[in-house]
Amino acid sequence: MDKLAAVKGIAFFEGLPEEKFTKLADIAVIKKFKKGETLFLGDVPAHGFFAPVIGRVKIFRTSPAGKEQILHIFGPGEAVGEVPVFQGGTFPANGQALEKLETLFFPRKDFERIIREDPDLAMKMMAMLSQRLRILVNKIDDLSLKETPARVASYLLLLRSSQDSATFKLDLPKGQIAHYLGTIQETLSRIFKRFAEDKIIEVSGKDITILDETALQDIADQGR
Repeated sequence: MDKLAAVKGIAFFEGLPEEKFTKLADIAVIKKFKKGETLFLGDVPAHGFFAPVIGRVKIFRTSPAGKEQILHIFGPGEAVGEVPVFQGGTFPANGQALEKLETLFFPRKDFERIIREDPDLAMKMMAMLSQRLRILVNKIDDLSLKETPARVASYLLLLRSSQDSATFKLDLPKGQIAHYLGTIQETLSRIFKRFAEDKIIEVSGKDITILDETALQDIADQGR
């Protein structure tokens, strides 16, 4: 893996001068994980943060009853677990490799040293943390204020927004999508079936085609 090229591809560091990329690459450690392997556990002191280069990371918590709630999925170019590194606290949730994973790991001690030496880098990190907070607030809003069909509609629209075509593949197995949206797989399948019967979407295996984006947006908006 070319560490310098990988660091340049991390959105968290976007726009930094060349010499700062070099500093970050110098402290980065390449780590590899198998599918299902744990990167970190919730409530454990954050010893650094990760940035996937190949593969994705699932962030989740488990209730006392054993129910899993997926909080977010992070892929290449995204930083994972950086908030507690700044905060000096513990990881707020568990991190697990969704598939074969290659990631850069930035040790907290080394990263803090670079931040102290470089105020411009510190300001950039604060801006990125603010953006992450907005994402989490929106996630809480979706889970708490929207009914399940509206959450599903919002999720499909989110996937559509990153594609050039109205047809795209689901980025996760349906069971994990259900956990992410705070529901169960059977409910998700029923909603997909209803959307298909109403000619809003077409489902073919993992392929989804949005037939009526306006109707889907209406469902997302009216679910509040």
